[in-house]
Amino acid sequence: MNTLPPLARVPLLVLGLASLVTGVLAGLARLGVVVPDFGAMQAGNHAALMIGAFFGAVICLERAVALGGLWPYLGPALSGGAGVLLLAGGPLVVAQCLLVLGSGVLVAGGIMVTQRQTALFTVMLAVGAACWLAGNLAWIATGNVHAAVPLWLAFLVLTIAGERLELTRFLPVRPAAPPSFLLVTAVILGGAIFAAFDDALGLRVFSAGMLAMAVWLLVFDIARHTAAQQGLTRFIGICLLTGYVWLGAGALTGLAGGFSPSSPLHDVAMHALALGFVFAMVFGHAAIIFPAVLKVKIPYHPFFYVPLALLHLSLALRVFGGLTESLVLRQWGALANAATLLVFIATMLASVLRGARQPKGRSGRRRTA
Repeated sequence: MNTLPPLARVPLLVLGLASLVTGVLAGLARLGVVVPDFGAMQAGNHAALMIGAFFGAVICLERAVALGGLWPYLGPALSGGAGVLLLAGGPLVVAQCLLVLGSGVLVAGGIMVTQRQTALFTVMLAVGAACWLAGNLAWIATGNVHAAVPLWLAFLVLTIAGERLELTRFLPVRPAAPPSFLLVTAVILGGAIFAAFDDALGLRVFSAGMLAMAVWLLVFDIARHTAAQQGLTRFIGICLLTGYVWLGAGALTGLAGGFSPSSPLHDVAMHALALGFVFAMVFGHAAIIFPAVLKVKIPYHPFFYVPLALLHLSLALRVFGGLTESLVLRQWGALANAATLLVFIATMLASVLRGARQPKGRSGRRRTA
């Protein structure tokens, strides 16, 4: 089957990284931090750049590699292209349409995977992709990015949870796991959809579902076992468990109204989930995902814990600033968040260079992490 060579996948990843950099700068601008003009101009598109153009492109790229063929690579190309169009000051509606098309490709891929292997985790991955598509359509229909955010967050959380659900097969069978997962997912979806009709109630139901998902992951995920092992497997387990704690913290803040854009706790709720949970997953799985996508080696090194620790400490500072309504602490926390991402990227690049010098046959990756 024809597929895109690893070297040709690099530009697609670069498109996503361009949106990540600009999205981070846009987030800093929203807090009043002075940033380059191209970042400040995108302050209103912060969520779209981070979730749609960056995470959408990266998730689409990972899924395209798994599916094989050429057409799935339209997903990351369209999603990353939407981010570049926003950066170039192109028509917003065209960028929105590109995100709709990119998410449509991911949905099509999810349906194909489900047909190949009908299982709860494959269905959940398709449902997560459908949430992204629905959020993009809601953004176009309403012209209000906040209408899309609950569905976009559901996309990220259900995609991660679905991938974690796949690995529960390595654990002893626990009959309560699948039905409770379905119930939790239904609450998340119900809240995200109902928020379009009753913002306050819908977002609280959504938050309750997120809290239940955090509990489900802490109870049923294999991370509790892998965190007791060694090397990369232990590191991934710790990333996951700490991320689940942040997911729960964001959900609790959401129950207090934090996901509402007008809430003083909005920054806390959003970034506990999007930074504390989602980026902890990124940090943990980068040494597995990027070798699979780019065919490079990323050998484990204990220094991996440095960006992880910085992520949690900088986010804790930002959250404390949000809880105490201190703009200065929020700004310093956000700047430290941005610096953490730079440290993480530099760590991964250094590891790739070490891997290039490493003899063939050595690898620290374990799929069951």
